[in-house]
Amino acid sequence: MSNLAIDSAKKRTYDAIVIGSGASGGWAAKELCDRGLKTLVLERGRDVKHIVDYPTAGKAPWQFEFRGTVPLEKRIDFKSSRFAREETFHWVIRDDEQPFIQEKPFRWFRGYHMGGKSLLWARQTQRWSDYDFEGPARDGFAVDWPIRYKDLEAWYTHVEKFAGIAGNKDGLPELPDSECQPGFEMSCIEEYFKDSLGKYFPDRHLIQGRCAHITSIEPIQKQQGRNKCLNQNLCNRGCQFGGYFSSNSSTLPWALKTGNLTVRPFSVVHSIIYNERKKKATGVRVIDGVTKEMIEYNAKIIFVNASAINSNAILLNSTSSRFPGGLGNDSGLLGKFVAWHNYRGKANAQFEGFKDKKTSGRNPSHSYIPRFRNVRQQDADFLRGYAIGIGGGRGMRTDTSVIGDQLRENILNPTLGNWNISSWMMGETVPLEKNHVRLHPELKDKYGIPQLIISCDWSENDDKMVNDYIEQSKEMFEKAGFINITAEDTKSPPGSDIHEMGGVRMGNDPKTSLLNNWNQLHLCKNVFVTDGACMTSTGTQNPTLTFMAITARAANYAVDELKKRNI
Repeated sequence: MSNLAIDSAKKRTYDAIVIGSGASGGWAAKELCDRGLKTLVLERGRDVKHIVDYPTAGKAPWQFEFRGTVPLEKRIDFKSSRFAREETFHWVIRDDEQPFIQEKPFRWFRGYHMGGKSLLWARQTQRWSDYDFEGPARDGFAVDWPIRYKDLEAWYTHVEKFAGIAGNKDGLPELPDSECQPGFEMSCIEEYFKDSLGKYFPDRHLIQGRCAHITSIEPIQKQQGRNKCLNQNLCNRGCQFGGYFSSNSSTLPWALKTGNLTVRPFSVVHSIIYNERKKKATGVRVIDGVTKEMIEYNAKIIFVNASAINSNAILLNSTSSRFPGGLGNDSGLLGKFVAWHNYRGKANAQFEGFKDKKTSGRNPSHSYIPRFRNVRQQDADFLRGYAIGIGGGRGMRTDTSVIGDQLRENILNPTLGNWNISSWMMGETVPLEKNHVRLHPELKDKYGIPQLIISCDWSENDDKMVNDYIEQSKEMFEKAGFINITAEDTKSPPGSDIHEMGGVRMGNDPKTSLLNNWNQLHLCKNVFVTDGACMTSTGTQNPTLTFMAITARAANYAVDELKKRNI
């Protein structure tokens, strides 16, 4: 019997365990497997095979029974999902899968399937600069980052070349250049707006948004079996061509080809096992999503990439005599200083020019104005700043208020309206200790795991930032000669941006942070956290590229340290 137990333990033992299969988890798996480590990836949800499991990819609107609308009786148990339409219904999770308590309104979007939110993201990829990494030290919020741009520069390049990023070399110190393939074309109204900014606001630059789409197939993408983006703009359904980066089309298949990867879907991670005698983590407790059986897997190193809020939850639930408040949590800061992005501001306008032109084709990306507030000096009444997304096009108008022959003629011969331009802000929220997540002392989910309490709210700084965006958007649109200008604060709740960060932040001092400069827990060196939970501050850029670069850097360091027997 004892031999059977030993054999069973061996079968459940790996060099490395990665919790989560999304963008950062996929990169952890790739790098660890490339370096020869036998690696187990644990995914909470179902398996999703690239191409095979994208049931709605390429479908036309009329091929859906209800033109995209899901009947009420089918979505009654999926009220909290933003993907509850026919074309993306295969990504939704049931409301009872992971209930949580909102002390204040919060939107928590999750991707519980192989590939996670890498199949659902907006694919925008901008590098951070030292204006971002040095922000906390310079502006006096959060704690100092233990790394700078020079520490990530080579890893940004490493990730970008493999993933495939479309964009331009823009030469802006506040947004370092990426390794780019050709970018997507701006519309004529966006080009016009770019010229207007150059004339009236020389410190503001409209550029093509850098995005994780292949526009010129390089050898490394051919080796992955991926093809170029066809501009279908149906990305959230799953891309059969691998035109945009996802774990499913890129890092996970690459890792599988090494022969070193094992993936286990339906694996709800309960906690990380800490061995007090060895003074390190020895494995992960998993609840089988189908049988509800508790299983333990063992490994020398563990990467936590469950997505920011879940990574916090797992560490908080990883208690022991040594760490009664959660793994590595002597400081009491685990779960605190959670932050996100401020997308509350929206603006819209029309332009009466370019009557001889119209939009042709689709663009899976958009244009982008990098942050211009408080960059080189404090020039506003709030901390940090915001970037702005820009999209412009000219659509058809069809009068359907009539019947008979006239209706047919209107449908066959729609008229063109004015050019439209829209913008949205992406603001940096300042991390505050009061914005936190914690475990409920009594309520549990169907797996017996404590439910999470999320307590996050906007601050006065966020309100001032939104007001500034509204004022500046109106002024920029007015200078450009646009008409019918509107700009508003949507009052959307925190989390609407799907960019949760923090709670397990990096820093130099174990008293004020959880992770060191290599993303190791200060107090448990063989556990690494490299998803959004590790972020000390949020910047204004879409964060996933930085998560991936941090992960690649940490994974290679982990292997080096393992070989030196330092962990």
